[in-house]
Amino acid sequence: MGYRTDLALERAGVKAQKEEINGLQVSRMEEKGIRYITVEAPQITGTIDGDGKLRALLTQELQDLLPEEGEVLVAGLGNPQVTPDALGPFCADRMLATRHVRGRVAMEVGLGGLRSVSVTKPGVLGTTGVETAELLQALIRQLHPAAVVAVDAMAAGRLHRLGKTVQISDGGISPGAGVGNDRPSLCRETLGVPVIGLGVPTVVDAATLCSDLCAQEVEGASRMMVTPREIDTLVVRAAHLLALALNCALNPSLEPEVYEQLVAV
Repeated sequence: MGYRTDLALERAGVKAQKEEINGLQVSRMEEKGIRYITVEAPQITGTIDGDGKLRALLTQELQDLLPEEGEVLVAGLGNPQVTPDALGPFCADRMLATRHVRGRVAMEVGLGGLRSVSVTKPGVLGTTGVETAELLQALIRQLHPAAVVAVDAMAAGRLHRLGKTVQISDGGISPGAGVGNDRPSLCRETLGVPVIGLGVPTVVDAATLCSDLCAQEVEGASRMMVTPREIDTLVVRAAHLLALALNCALNPSLEPEVYEQLVAV
């Protein structure tokens, strides 16, 4: 049986080149011209990256995919009212938006010369009645960003990657694909600009749980998704980590400690 997953590392037929960087396992894959970088790390619910190695690695990988200049639109996807799906909106809350800080005002507050960054939380179809792709298309027509970064919670195909994996992709993202709720894909073809996908798996298919723990299939399990007991902590800390890595990638002239002060929530 195949299990639902958003992770390229878990899809059959995708070969990965693996390496270890500062004690972290990094897998690089390419599928249909799309690059995927997967970083496997200790449980994110523990102390957040005390030595900064994970954050620094994610920042470097993001910088390698981002265009060198031009405004970037960060979209925090998901539903903040549903904890396993709240990673994107929580991450957006910790992003430093700079598009409105310009000229003399920027110099006065010590933020002169920063890259223009705009942030949005488009919500979900069930609460807005509007597809995420439609909302982003409208924003892109107005803002003309050089790229979009879409942050979203993901589904894993194996328990040991739940809350311990970060995936980055230059092929965008398909909201809800891992849980069987496919929405229009967010990619260069649909939005007209490069789209970088960024996420952490917060759920697994219940059939995965049965297979990993009991080595057997259970009727009805494939219709359910399972999330860890400490999902509240996982989502908050994962959002913190991704936002810090992305902030540092977009505007590396500011130290991580400065971002912690500017976006404290």
